[in-house]
Amino acid sequence: MKRLIISLAALMAFGAAMAEEPVKKIENLKLEDLRGEEVSIPYWGEKNLMIFYVDPDRHKQNEEFTYELEQTGRAGGDNIVGFGVLNLKDTMLPNGIIRSMARKRTEKNKALVLADKNRILSKGWDLGDCNNKFVLMLVSKEGELVFIRKGELTEADKEAFYKAVEPLK
Repeated sequence: MKRLIISLAALMAFGAAMAEEPVKKIENLKLEDLRGEEVSIPYWGEKNLMIFYVDPDRHKQNEEFTYELEQTGRAGGDNIVGFGVLNLKDTMLPNGIIRSMARKRTEKNKALVLADKNRILSKGWDLGDCNNKFVLMLVSKEGELVFIRKGELTEADKEAFYKAVEPLK
């Protein structure tokens, strides 16, 4: 019986370890600001990054969660900065209109939003299909992709996110 319990505990620990996010080394990339000027990803190597890579066709996906983050500050800290990247390649909406709307909104809320018109982020970081998805990522200041979730976040995804962001704050 004791061996069975030890075996089950070992199996559960192995399963939990396998469920952890694999860390992947990634590079800083060139995207665009909302006016179309080429920019590098800001704060690269200086701060840990919380990146919201959003298909404008699904900009309200996880809206409640993003409001929660804003209101509670639960993912905030001196060592982390968050910003959005618009996935313009995968939308049917006119890019000029999206950029204009985003500029107006960021003038009010002072949020940092970049644009990706050619899937540079999804291809450069080998993210796979990001069409019609809200992608939440955490990148360490060492350039490691330590967390990624695509699509509608489950409660388990949210808890995994909070666990992953805690040491980065």
